[in-house]
Amino acid sequence: MNTVFDPLRLSTVSLDVAVAQRGTPQDIAQRQRTRLALLMETTLRGSRLYQRLWPAGTTAHTPLQQLPVVTRAQLMADFSGWVTDPRLKLDALQAFTADPARIGQPWLGRYLVWESSGTSGQPGIFVQDAQTMAVYDALEALRRSPPPKPPPPWWNPLGMTDRTAFIGALDGHFASYVSVLRLCAINPWLACSTRSFSIMEPLSALVQALNAFGPTVIATYPTAATLLADEALRGTLHIAPREIWTGGECLGSAARTHIARHLKGAVRNSYGASEFLAMGWECAHGQMHLNADWVILEPVDEHHRPVPAGQPSHSVLLTNLANTVQPLIRYELGDHVTLHAERCTCGSPLPVIEVQGRHDEPLVLAGSNGESVTLLPLALSTVMEDCAGVFDFYLCQIDDRTLELHLPLEGAAGERALVRSRAALQAFATAMGAAPIEVCVLLGQSVPRGRSGKACRIVAAPQG
Repeated sequence: MNTVFDPLRLSTVSLDVAVAQRGTPQDIAQRQRTRLALLMETTLRGSRLYQRLWPAGTTAHTPLQQLPVVTRAQLMADFSGWVTDPRLKLDALQAFTADPARIGQPWLGRYLVWESSGTSGQPGIFVQDAQTMAVYDALEALRRSPPPKPPPPWWNPLGMTDRTAFIGALDGHFASYVSVLRLCAINPWLACSTRSFSIMEPLSALVQALNAFGPTVIATYPTAATLLADEALRGTLHIAPREIWTGGECLGSAARTHIARHLKGAVRNSYGASEFLAMGWECAHGQMHLNADWVILEPVDEHHRPVPAGQPSHSVLLTNLANTVQPLIRYELGDHVTLHAERCTCGSPLPVIEVQGRHDEPLVLAGSNGESVTLLPLALSTVMEDCAGVFDFYLCQIDDRTLELHLPLEGAAGERALVRSRAALQAFATAMGAAPIEVCVLLGQSVPRGRSGKACRIVAAPQG
């Protein structure tokens, strides 16, 4: 099976990543400049959309700040003009990602494809070639904070002796799950020691399955890890992971302490997105380092003006230096970040960054057996997106049996979305063991946005 894997390219990139890690901030900046020029040259030659958007006279050496900001909606609206390979057709890719049987399979024998979760209100499809994946693989293998033993080689980044449990959404072509499947295909011996668990199954079933598997490494979302820590505290979860890898959501200090204390493993947090899989990992000193030799992040205010180092941004603009097939240059990612000028005491030449991630909250509902049931925000988002076909929404909990759903849609389209959403949420809550719930739906309502610029989509009932 073609797995979009080029060992020669991976070896070359891995060597460069290792050398850069031992270099200086000036070395990182030089790599940025060289790769940005190559990216812009390829984009000027192959992307009709950027050719149209960029000012006349733009060259490969035009300063980045002179180029316009682009959004996901803007790029997806002209997908064929955006990509540099004319064989990439949006309708065909949408049909591909609609088929769960093809998750992790290569497209056209040379591309890895995943879809975004739609948290910005506009779902996206992202395509990676072997060169892009070589960069992601090298960054994951060589810069992930190592455990107290020699770091694993790039051909075995998860460690041959580990039993790794990935807990996430398994019903869509999402980057994390696609990556797990690809990794197991490249390294067949990992298929027996790596197992994926759905956040969509009832908690009791998940706990039972994890107890049977006995993972030494868990990779999941902070809210899911917190819920597992609760189960360990209750005495129902009996696992002893060496490490817990978290990402995809905001990890607060209280949640980190709770997870580490009750799961009894080291918490390793990461920063990534569908647009760039491996933007940052924490070092041994607990600081998040941006992989600035392969990705440029520009913290900006609400008018896209630069924000000084040390100050939180309203949004951030991403430039992916690894992907020339689907260029992302000054792309509004929407995250709320703080980029620091001071170097970390760990000695890394990579800048330190603080990230304000998702703030969606778990919902605790009344259970059908008298005990409470917790619905994870990522599971609820998946229900809304995959089952109801709704990507822009605000779900607010009124009490332990009532949810209020706000949808921007109106008219006939809104009424259809209302019916689908109510049925999907009620069915999911019942399947998870909750007592029957009421879902009140309000149409024509704007979706509130958090400081990160992304939608605050799921809010728990206030604690009284």
